[in-house]
Amino acid sequence: MILEQAVLTITPGSEGEFEAAIDQAKEVIAKAHGFRSLKLLRGLEQPSTYLLLNEWETLQDHMVGFRESELFLRWRELIGPYFALPPVVEHFGAAVVTRAGGG
Repeated sequence: MILEQAVLTITPGSEGEFEAAIDQAKEVIAKAHGFRSLKLLRGLEQPSTYLLLNEWETLQDHMVGFRESELFLRWRELIGPYFALPPVVEHFGAAVVTRAGGG
């Protein structure tokens, strides 16, 4: 499982419209191969900043399967007009934690 983290800075005053657009866009991303889930969190100190967390089966499902598809174009068409800045996107996978002493 891969977790995509996107920090989205939205044009102030358009947060309600952005949230409505995400509601539509989640139906688009849900059709992508390897997509698992979407969670959107709104900043408390900076209410025009959102944290988008998407789960994918693999990194390739996101970066190739979705990002290079017509679904991505539609996704971006719905939510892109509300971006004040380009999204900052990172991916995370499971970490292997080793304990000292074998325990």
